[in-house]
Amino acid sequence: MDASLSDTSADLPPGAVCLAGFISPSEEAALVGHLDGGEWNSELRRRVQHFGYRYDYRARAVTAEAFLGALPAWLASLSERLAAAGFAGGVPDQVIANEYLPGQGISAHVDCVPCFDDTIVSISLLSRCEMVFRHRPSGATRAIILEPCSALVLTGAARYEWTHEIPARKSDIVEGRKVQRSRRISLTFRKVVRSI
Repeated sequence: MDASLSDTSADLPPGAVCLAGFISPSEEAALVGHLDGGEWNSELRRRVQHFGYRYDYRARAVTAEAFLGALPAWLASLSERLAAAGFAGGVPDQVIANEYLPGQGISAHVDCVPCFDDTIVSISLLSRCEMVFRHRPSGATRAIILEPCSALVLTGAARYEWTHEIPARKSDIVEGRKVQRSRRISLTFRKVVRSI
């Protein structure tokens, strides 16, 4: 692990690692600029952009017909960096950008098991928010505040046995204080399973 990165994973499910400062504020600004220069899709309650492959939310599937083309250079370099740092099993070839405005979230889920390989990596941009994990067999919960520029890596039990969600609210409790959310973007990196 890079000496400049801070591991904030103590209270996370087994197989989850959260790295504060995985990208710099200048890299964050450049990523947001690329995304806002692109076309946001409003098919969900939140705006999204797909890169590499389009994920079909209704069918919960990714097919060869969903291929959009290679990742743009500004995402491909980050994808390669994740793999080189050992935070991805292979070089991720699918990225989804999710925009969350205050009051928006995402329901509890496990990323599509037959669609993607064993590692999911999400990079947070712009605003902090709480992510809640639930252990499917026991119902146990854990939570973490995801900070801007951090990377959350899910493998093993955290990938398959725990759901993750972002509660739909306008603020979070951070170190005992109520903190208002602002616009947040997540970039989720995954490798498509080619046999689908």
